[in-house]
Amino acid sequence: MTVSHTIQTRTLPEPAAMLRLIKPITWFPPMWAYLCGIISAGIAPWEHWPLVLLGVVLAGPVVCGMSQAANDWCDRHVDAINEPDRPIPSGRIPGRWGLYIALVMSVLSLGLGWFLGPWGFGATVVAVLCAWAYSAEPVRLKKSGWWGPGLVGICYEGLPWFTGAAVLAMGAPEFPVVTMAILYAVGAHGIMTINDFKALEGDRQMGVRSLPVMYGPDIAARIACTVMVLPQLLVIAMLVIWGRPWHALAIAGLVIAQLFAMRVWFRDPKGKAPWYNGTGVTLYVAGMMVSAFAIRTLDLIP
Repeated sequence: MTVSHTIQTRTLPEPAAMLRLIKPITWFPPMWAYLCGIISAGIAPWEHWPLVLLGVVLAGPVVCGMSQAANDWCDRHVDAINEPDRPIPSGRIPGRWGLYIALVMSVLSLGLGWFLGPWGFGATVVAVLCAWAYSAEPVRLKKSGWWGPGLVGICYEGLPWFTGAAVLAMGAPEFPVVTMAILYAVGAHGIMTINDFKALEGDRQMGVRSLPVMYGPDIAARIACTVMVLPQLLVIAMLVIWGRPWHALAIAGLVIAQLFAMRVWFRDPKGKAPWYNGTGVTLYVAGMMVSAFAIRTLDLIP
């Protein structure tokens, strides 16, 4: 029996394919943002480690993993063009197993979110709904190069940041925490646009109007970088206003390093998108933690 025939007649998914379906590499941003939320609220993580651990697991492997499974199921026809070796189009996850995995993980997300209290459960409900709204018809916000990346940016950076602060503080976060969460969520729109470069051909054929499809790789790369840089400039300004000049200087240095990386990316926007994802984006998320430490002891009330 040939390998291809084995794939065609498979009835159960491969364990390795299921792990690839939920994409562990994508778990880091929401886990990191959740930790930023905890730090920014001035809470010592080790004093509440069960909630910290539960929140990190929920934000990364469970909710983010679920969103990846849902996206791959809803994108199976596009992936057959862009990346036919992915678990679902390759047949290593056969039939409707991709859908079943996404649904089971959705229920698991809500179950675990319940143990984070009302703020954590509410955030989990929002995250699950957004994941399906992004990928599934008839909403499928992924079709829009503006709304889709914006929604993912909120769920990857802003929502977990807010949740980490709210769950550990057991209440609504303070104004500086919410401000940082919003600014970095807005900037994450550009990060999500970078991910659209790898699916350019399939998106064009399937009618997904990502920014690279609508404006071409060159202009889309510049839009993405502009969207990433502007919120960081506001972060720097806010930290200066709030009396945190050294933290502001550190983030300014990270932004300058990003600008140099952007110049390299602009030479070949489509080919170097993965490279920039590993360099410029790393500098971006490093600034998130710097800003979290900057505001953790901030008291704006005289």
